[in-house]
Amino acid sequence: MSNIPADAEARRAVEPVICYPEDTLPKPDVGAYLEAFTGYQKSDEVLVPPRDARCFRVPAGGVFRITSVEAPQVGDLNLWHGENLEERFFSGKTRALHGTHVTTGDRLWSSLPFLRPLATIIEDTLDWYGFDAFGGNVHDVIGTRCDPYTGQLLSGDEYHYCCHSNLTRALAKELSVSVREVERHVHDVLNVFMCTGFTRDTGQYFMKASPVRPGDHLTFFAEAPLLGALSACPGGDCSTTHSSDEARCAPLLVEVFEGEPPSDWSPAEASAYSRSHGT
Repeated sequence: MSNIPADAEARRAVEPVICYPEDTLPKPDVGAYLEAFTGYQKSDEVLVPPRDARCFRVPAGGVFRITSVEAPQVGDLNLWHGENLEERFFSGKTRALHGTHVTTGDRLWSSLPFLRPLATIIEDTLDWYGFDAFGGNVHDVIGTRCDPYTGQLLSGDEYHYCCHSNLTRALAKELSVSVREVERHVHDVLNVFMCTGFTRDTGQYFMKASPVRPGDHLTFFAEAPLLGALSACPGGDCSTTHSSDEARCAPLLVEVFEGEPPSDWSPAEASAYSRSHGT
């Protein structure tokens, strides 16, 4: 639409600068977590039905694992601090700190003013995938969640089994309150097993068939007491569509484990800035 300046190529060639370098972030000892996990015992499990969601709870120092069962399937994950719904998973800050997709050693950070790690990924059976030729990768923190509001905006249709609706109903049931009361607490997600990226020409968010297969799993160490909710996305493996009844969908399994965490571990505290400024 506008005139191309004479120095356009020079402007484009300016080297990028990483906004949040990771080298000063505390590094989790994944090996110590995994060693401790060998002594844990399963304390609970929840099978999330296709096109639906379920809540689960994990104590601080516990572990939870999400596993694909029956067929390739992606899921939308919400996490809250187990004692305070106002503190929840902050996908935007997690993306800024770790990148568009997360894997082993990355953490899911909580909202301001708390900004503490809620969970650390300690095992990812899809960590081999990396970035493909299209710029796609798995477990993204760039998508929001399929919801009826956007669906109606784009197509005029109403669909009430999208992930936003599923998560809202599951949270309302867990807390024994109305959907209206809890909807504001449902937030942008970790897209578990979903393969996504941005198109190189238009920068549009895309999805493609997930490489997940039955038995693949993503395992987290709980750095704080957690309330979680997981939706088995109505898009199945998200190879063609979402927010519809057309795709083949499968359940997802959530398992919770408890045991003795590493001896030098303690629950994550709210950010030092928050504690020093009384926020």
